[in-house]
Order: sequence, then structure tokens, then C-alpha cells
Amino acid sequence: MTEPLKHECGIVMIRLLKPLEYYQDKYGTWQYGLNKLYLLMEKQHNRGQEGAGLAVVKLESPPGSEFIFRERATGSGAISEIFSNVYNNYEKVPPEKLNDPVYASQYLPFAGELFLGHLRYSTTGKSGISYVHPILRRNNWRTRNLALAGNFNMTNVDQLFDELLDQGQHPRDHADTFVLLESLGHYLDREVQYQFDKFGKDKKVKGGELNDLIEKNLDIHFMLNKASEKWDGGFTIGGLIGCGDGFVYRDPWGIRPAFYYHDDEIVVVASERPVIQTALNLDVPDIKELNPGQAIIVKKDGSVVFSQIQEPRNVSPCSFERIYFSRGSDADIYNERKMLGKLLLPQIQKAINSDIQNTVFSFIPNTAEVAFFGMTESFNEHMNDIKLKKISEKGNSITKEDLERILSMSVRTGKVVIKDIKLRTFIAQDKSRDDLAAHVYDVTYDSIRPYKDNLVVIDDSIVRGTTLRQSIIKILDRIHPKKIVIVSSSPQIRYPDCYGIDMSRMNEFAAFRAAIELLEERGMQSVIDEVYRKSLAQKDKPIKEIINYVKEIYAPFSDEEISAKMAEMLTPKGTQAEIEIVFQSIENLHKATPDHKGDWYFSGDYPTPGGNRMVNRAFLNYIEGVDERSY
Repeated sequence: MTEPLKHECGIVMIRLLKPLEYYQDKYGTWQYGLNKLYLLMEKQHNRGQEGAGLAVVKLESPPGSEFIFRERATGSGAISEIFSNVYNNYEKVPPEKLNDPVYASQYLPFAGELFLGHLRYSTTGKSGISYVHPILRRNNWRTRNLALAGNFNMTNVDQLFDELLDQGQHPRDHADTFVLLESLGHYLDREVQYQFDKFGKDKKVKGGELNDLIEKNLDIHFMLNKASEKWDGGFTIGGLIGCGDGFVYRDPWGIRPAFYYHDDEIVVVASERPVIQTALNLDVPDIKELNPGQAIIVKKDGSVVFSQIQEPRNVSPCSFERIYFSRGSDADIYNERKMLGKLLLPQIQKAINSDIQNTVFSFIPNTAEVAFFGMTESFNEHMNDIKLKKISEKGNSITKEDLERILSMSVRTGKVVIKDIKLRTFIAQDKSRDDLAAHVYDVTYDSIRPYKDNLVVIDDSIVRGTTLRQSIIKILDRIHPKKIVIVSSSPQIRYPDCYGIDMSRMNEFAAFRAAIELLEERGMQSVIDEVYRKSLAQKDKPIKEIINYVKEIYAPFSDEEISAKMAEMLTPKGTQAEIEIVFQSIENLHKATPDHKGDWYFSGDYPTPGGNRMVNRAFLNYIEGVDERSY
């Protein structure tokens, strides 16, 4: 993607199911859990660059000693920083003690069995170390301690905040992270109190025995179920309880992903499948995915329970995970991205007037490379059909020269666009900064025949189109193609997201700006006015009654009309080549990603009521000139 969308936190939970001595004997170190946590977080570094954090719980910590540890840092180097800080605790420990798992378990920080890691990107704009996960709720009762980390965004945080007030709480922050922590904490407290009253009512059971009974019978399902009854949003949330229970819970719409593996040694949950495969050397069938609304719960005794917290509703796994955000090393995602490229053949054929021999195919690095493979594969298959047809038409009269000429026909490919080093600018003036930013990409000169060849360049998606206008098209035009066809392997992005992707303003979308321009050019301003009137009228309606009227902005036009207007808007002044933009259809998106039909950014069909409220607010903000997030 030419304009990377910053989003998608990543999480990891690890539970070691054996004593630390087991890992020392088998793997040569009791730090096996910490080492795997580091690897799993580094392999998911694509998911968050604003900060990172980890928490560790010791299962058997005597009174008077710490049982839950946390380390957090901000910045793109946060993973290295937090693990350096953890391992620095062991630098001055004598080797005989450092290699003693019993000593480590008793005396060394972070030498535990239950781990939670987090990679953060903020979709709310709030920054600073206090917003880096895991966030922690402290108490002298181990069972009332809760560390929480997640990949989520709640659309109804105001409602959830008010619910805390109704309970008599005084929340110290309005951010959904803290609201969820206190909501879960409230029901955790209620569950602990219930177990305390149940087992300690006659006061015959007390102290350690009472605590053990509370821990053993702690009902994590109750806590998650009651707290999440009114949650609206996409989430995968992981939590550690001070007594040693751990959980990961996926939203009932299946918007955010969560994968897991467990055997008799370890339980691992992560946001992406291939990172677990790599870290534990596993095959694809070994890794399972949490179902929508399901939680994996690991009790202190090591028992693993899969609990249906909320029933699945309008299941809509995020298709952007498949197109862009998740690692392309996942077997299914790799094939899906290839298919997205393959399915574009008819539209590209039309754009180049079937002139394959005078067309060069390329891609915009780096995330569109797999779609490029699929695109060129489909054209190679198409070219083979042409060759067979020509050979068949010649029949027995075909000559050696004819055969050589036909077989030499091929699809021409090349790496025309190069993503250059990341340029840092210290220039203050906006115009100079924009000029420097335009050189983030470069071009391979003499890669096409000037004024004769078409150039087809595939990208995985087009959001704002700013980089296309300021950089890509300009540099491609330098090598003088006859026509430049920009191909998006995803459909037109028309609507904002509210489930974790940081795109919430209507004017961020080139497709929306194109539709508005078309309405104004054709004297259809009344459509804009009517959508505003309808949107304003439902501003204070109950969330479930709100309708996405923004769809009416696009309704008068075909996809091709909006694409043509986008091409016109994004073509820099002075461009010599003809510019055309081709988009994937939503129908073909569903063919390529059949199990991930969450397409609200393209269709406007939000899986939760909060989505409609958010797009309604985003449109009102656009018309009223309010430049702020719509959630």
C-alpha cells in the first residue's frame, strides 16, 4: 500500500504447562517462555510500531514477594527495549543461580509461567506510556489482579463509560482500554466476592485454604460474559489474572483474528497463524482459530477450556487482514492475495485493449507483490490459450518459424517501481517537504519502450491517493509509457472503519471525494443536502435505529464512473501518459477470501450497530468541517 494504514495491534499469550525445571532440562533454559514470547512478538512487529509491553505471572509466589511483573516502552524499538530491560535483571546473577530454575522461580523477576505480550497502535490518538498495554489493575488479592492487552476498538465507549458510573465507579480515563479494564475488573471482583462468601461464610475455611478454593473455582466465563454483554466493536482481548488464570477472548462478529496451539507443554495464542508456526516449528493444521464469541481459558492447574462467551452474531471477519495487514507468509493469505490478482484479468484486458505484447506488468512494493504473482499468472495462462489457438489455426501448415514466433510470445514483467530508503526531512516548509516526500519511490529507467508500451502497476489498495498523485504517477510518467494503468487488488474504499483501523474521516477517501465532485459537477448537490438532512435527523437516535445514508452519495454512479473521476483527480498536472485506475469488484473479493466477508470499508455494510453510528458521525463531521475522529 502506498499510504500504509497504521493499525492492528498484535497480542501473544503463552502458558507453560510444566514446571520451569522441565524446560531447563529439555531446552537448556528456564527462559524458554520469555524467549518464545520475544520471537512471537518480533514476528508480529508488522502489527504495531507505537509501543510494546509484556506481563508475566508467577504461579507459586510466597506471600511478601511479587507475583506479577510488567514492562512497557514506546516507540518503534519498544520490543527490543522491553526485553533488554527484562534480561538486564539477570546480568549480575551468578551463573550457578541463573541456571537454577528453582532459584529463578523463587527470586528472579519475570521467571514465571504465564505471559502476555502486546504490540500497540492507537486508533484513538492517545499516546504515552500509560496507554501502552498490558494495562494493570492491582490488588493484594491475587485473584483481583488483572493485566489486560488487546487488539480492539469499541464503538460505544460512551455507553460503557456510563455503565461504570451507574455501578458507582469513578473511572480515571475515558479511553476504551481503561473502560474495558474496569468493566472486567468489576465482574472479577464480584466473582471473587461470590466465591469468598460461598467458601468462607462459616469462617472454618480461611487463609491459604480459602484462597486456593477461590482460585480453583473462579468463573472466568461469568466475568467475560457479564462484562461484554453490551460491547460493540472488534476485539481480541487477552488477560492474566494474578492467581495464574489466563484467557484470550474473540469478538462475536469475528472481526479481529486469534489463533492458538496447545499440547502438554505449552499453550500459545497470537493474532496471526504463521508466527506460531515459525516460533514452534508447526504445520498449518496444527494451528486452530478461535471461533467468534469464543474464549480460550487456561486455569492455574493447566486445564484448557474453550468457552462460548457470547453467541456469534453477523459473523464478518475483517477482509483487510487478508488483503494487507496480516503477514503474507500465512498459507491461506498467500493464496488469497494471488487470487485477488488473478481475478483482475478481465478489467486489465479492457484497460489495455488486449494489447499484451505492448504492455509491461509491475507492482508497487512491497505488499502488492503476491497479488502481482497472481495477476501475471493469469495473463500467462491467457497467453498460453492464445498460443494454442494460433498453433491450432495453422494446423499442418505450421512452419518452424511460425512455431518459434508463436512460442516466443510472452508476458513482459519487471520491477519498475522501487521503494527507496525512508527519507527523513528536516525542512519546515510544506512545499519543500512534499517535494522530498515525492522521492520515497523511484523508477527503473529503460524498463519499457517509451511512447509504445502500456504500463500496468498493481497495488493492494488505494485509500487517499495522495502518494499516487504526489509521487507514483509522476515518476512512472518519466519513463514515458503510452498509458499507465493503476490496479487495486481491493475494491474502492468508500467508508470509514471503527473496529481498529485508523481511517475515520470521510475526506480521507479518494472514492468519496470523487463521488462528491461528480454530484457537484452534475448539479446534484441536492443529494448531498438530503443525506446531510437524514444523517442529522438521526444523530441522537438509539444506536440500533441508525441507518447508513452515506450509501446514497455513491448510488447515482457506476463503479467505473467513480474510478474515472478518481483517475482525473489523482493525475498530476503535466502528465503525458493516459491514466486509468482499475479496482477489484466486491464480488471477486468474496471469491478470493470466502471466509472473510467483512467488507464494510467497501460496501458500507457494518456488522455492528456502532458502525452505522460512526459513519453517520463521520459524514456530519465532513459537512460541518469538523476535523476529528468519528469514534
